[in-house]
Amino acid sequence: MKVISPSYIITMNQNFDILKGYSVLVSENKILQIEKSEKLEAIAKEKGYEIFFAPNQILIPGFVQTHIHLCQTLFRGLADDLELLDWLQLKIMPFEFAHNKESMKYSALLGISELIRCGTTTILDMGSLNHSDVIFEQLQISGLRAFHGKAMMDINTLYPKLSEPTQSALKSSEELAKAFHNTSNGRIKYAFAPRFILSCSDELLKETNELLKHYPGTLFHTHASENRTELENVRKRCGKDNIECFEELEILNEKSCIAHCIWLNENEIQLMKKRNARVLHCPSSNLKLASGIANIPRYLKEGISVSLGADGAPCNNFLDIFVEMRLASIIQKPLHGPKSMSAKQVFELATIGGAKALHLENEIGSIEIGKKADLVLIELNQIHNSMHLNEENLYSTIVFTCNYSNVRSVMIDGNWVFRNYEFTTINLDEVISKSQEELNKLLLRVK
Repeated sequence: MKVISPSYIITMNQNFDILKGYSVLVSENKILQIEKSEKLEAIAKEKGYEIFFAPNQILIPGFVQTHIHLCQTLFRGLADDLELLDWLQLKIMPFEFAHNKESMKYSALLGISELIRCGTTTILDMGSLNHSDVIFEQLQISGLRAFHGKAMMDINTLYPKLSEPTQSALKSSEELAKAFHNTSNGRIKYAFAPRFILSCSDELLKETNELLKHYPGTLFHTHASENRTELENVRKRCGKDNIECFEELEILNEKSCIAHCIWLNENEIQLMKKRNARVLHCPSSNLKLASGIANIPRYLKEGISVSLGADGAPCNNFLDIFVEMRLASIIQKPLHGPKSMSAKQVFELATIGGAKALHLENEIGSIEIGKKADLVLIELNQIHNSMHLNEENLYSTIVFTCNYSNVRSVMIDGNWVFRNYEFTTINLDEVISKSQEELNKLLLRVK
């Protein structure tokens, strides 16, 4: 049993309650009680529970990032100033092909370390063609909550080496799902991940969607409508746009988690709404690759699920959710007015909105009795934060003035994985050293 006593609790429950002078009692991996601090602390002292005093700290739900590429973390800073298809062809796909198990291990660990350090407790991650088992193993060890799946590609005109026969892609993905879905007490789950239409045959897309029916709780994770050149190539192949292709193939549904969705036409917006598909919004990546700005206010007005992700480190170059929240808000204001995408709204997308996108809203995303203890303590007394805190400006302070340095402690599934600015599950010095070593080796293998 653990009692956490902060100054404020931002619950993100249905009423968006902000509690002052309350504490949370954690039992094993769940939130057992939320009560006045005096009462819970007295109970804890009487029964010998651990009390974690957090004065001047804000307790929030762990952040949920719904589009990440851990396999690319090693490539940060090595693929700048390129548009999407050139970025993939000239840099990312050759790098991914050059991975071996060791380089993949440290690419994953480097990304996981950064995500936890920034207060992210749950991710939806897409791997590469090979070594997804290594990523699963690191996710299990680290304590991060995650969906992961290998990237499925049976067509690859950009970089033919990074592809495999249709049935091989399906078979290996299913084997990974059997091995890792719902492992680590349900903390690790599988997401089938056909990369995007241009790298997948219709057969692969349709049969992947069928696989979901045999593995309850899995997701369909892909990219679509990210870049205008990509869109032109999709039209040449399919005669229509991405989401319309998915609809024609009868694979668009509530399990469809689709990254980017920048260039949706009106029909596609209505299809996304009708089929309850999810938009995974990655503002930094979309700006850095010169892809565009998704019309998120419109999607939200239509009732479409929207959540946030940093994408991969080579097109961002941070995995910091604070960067994504800030950008998700401010890039819309010149287009839709200063009241669009408020701090509270983007904080919602990064917490309970992300949980809903992954169908985990009954388990994570808010601080409520019975939910998983995925919790983050934020310290707001740094020079870049507001000097006057109250319930009215907490969201604004977090979204517009915070960064990873404000994250003091992170709990996932009831366990401290980062406590008082120190990792408990990761040897950070080793991760940094070995990552540099493995990157140097990988670059020698790139052809």
